Amino acid sequence: MRALVLTDFHQLDLVEVERPDPGPGEVLLRISATGICGSDFHGFTGENGRRVPGQIMGHESSGTIAGLGEGVDPATLPLGAPATFNPVVVPDALVEEYRGREHHAPGKQVIGVAQHLQASFADYVVVPARNVLLLDPAMPLHLGALIEPLAVAVHAAGLAHPLPEERALVVGGGPIGQSLVLALQRLGLSEIALSEPDPQRRELVAALGVTVLDPSEGPLAEQVLEALGGPADLAIDAVGLSPTMADALAATRLGGRVVLVGMGSPRLELPAFAISTEERTVIGSFTYSAQDFADATAWIGGHVEQAATLVSRVVGPAGAQEAFTALATGRGPAGKILVSFDEEEVPA
Repeated sequence: MRALVLTDFHQLDLVEVERPDPGPGEVLLRISATGICGSDFHGFTGENGRRVPGQIMGHESSGTIAGLGEGVDPATLPLGAPATFNPVVVPDALVEEYRGREHHAPGKQVIGVAQHLQASFADYVVVPARNVLLLDPAMPLHLGALIEPLAVAVHAAGLAHPLPEERALVVGGGPIGQSLVLALQRLGLSEIALSEPDPQRRELVAALGVTVLDPSEGPLAEQVLEALGGPADLAIDAVGLSPTMADALAATRLGGRVVLVGMGSPRLELPAFAISTEERTVIGSFTYSAQDFADATAWIGGHVEQAATLVSRVVGPAGAQEAFTALATGRGPAGKILVSFDEEEVPA
């Protein structure tokens, strides 16, 4: 089978490798498409330290069930069915103890991050059966690759416990910020603003039916007041830098909530006195539970048009090197790039 191997930092090669076989309790997926995550292209450059040469990356994927290991019920996971997989793998002994908070389980492994696991920038991947979720067969198969980043957003939005009538601000219009708009809309919010300096990303997000703001045009708190008719009840920072957190805090009301999901910097400067005296809540968010992933999977099948807006480009495996290089150098498109392993590439 074909696989994209990180042969060296800044170098992906399309090579032939042996196709894996599913073991007991495992499923073989034939990959249709895999999204390029920010952690992938930062791993491609070597800057995040979470990928190594020789590794096959990829964890935002969709495909079809191509094989079942011993003990997997074909009535539950039928051969040929469209599917995706949750890349967070919990040790068998901890599945029950950490149900509902799988991402907190010690010893968990993430397909696409764990260096010894072959991941999904390849024709086939093997995953635990309990991590496989069936897709709506009416949905374009490649859009299943958007479920993983949407699950990140579903989890982050859910931590803020928003009410439909509340005003929300998203800081950052990259793929996670874009997914956060969908996650907030899924919860019934309509008063949503998103701050993003890049005009192409603002144009993409505006197509989702929310207000877009340019932080270079003046204090974001003032722009939010004008755009939403008052300060935000909650803000979600999808960037994770000191200036973006400052904007998120300044743009929320007294007693408001700020969720930090972006990881742009390992350290932030925070106005501790203002957080205390103005009683704002700061909530950290990382990955998702199995339920968040299932919720994202269920939602996307009924909202194909909105989800499709997030895909800017689809390339074949031979185009992956160029796509990774463009993203790593800041020349990528406004939305997600998918790498299609289908024989017939889907249209962008």
